[in-house]
Amino acid sequence: MKSRPYKLKARAERQDETRQRIVEATVRLHETRGARETSISAVAAEAGVQRLTVYRHFPNERALFAACTGHYLAMNPPPDPEPWLEIVDPDQRLRAALVQIYAYHARTEAMFATNAQDLETNAMLRKILAPNFAQWARINEVLSQGWTRGRAAPKLVRAAVEHASAFATWRALVRGSGLNDDEAIVLMAAMVKAALR
Repeated sequence: MKSRPYKLKARAERQDETRQRIVEATVRLHETRGARETSISAVAAEAGVQRLTVYRHFPNERALFAACTGHYLAMNPPPDPEPWLEIVDPDQRLRAALVQIYAYHARTEAMFATNAQDLETNAMLRKILAPNFAQWARINEVLSQGWTRGRAAPKLVRAAVEHASAFATWRALVRGSGLNDDEAIVLMAAMVKAALR
């Protein structure tokens, strides 16, 4: 009597392991090839399973991409902006935040660089990533506060903050222009201050 529940449990564990292997294979392929170039056949080969096995766990590409995205973001969550609100001076807050933001961009560079075009054009990916985009909107909202007393941040300040925190900006300054993170932060903080004038 005891052997049947044991076998069922062992089978469920194997299925969970296979599912996880498929998700991790998808993450690797998205990071190296990009979402557009990641086929179900490629995922199956990378995970060491049959295509049918992938479809058993994920009935369509959307389900697979959602699991991949959820796994990747759980391993690489964007910075939490709420503690930054304790820093009253907006310039100091921005500089402290950019240290964390640029470290995040460096850590996730391969994934976001490979998928930059897909994020712009793939409606399915954009929908799956909607909570991540909301997190970045909150980050920019927090960093835009306090630059003018008692008034909402001017449009130019908000635009400057969004530019300073963007992955593309960090990549252009650090990888393209050869600045280190500290130099990029000084430059971006100066740009945001200039937007007040």
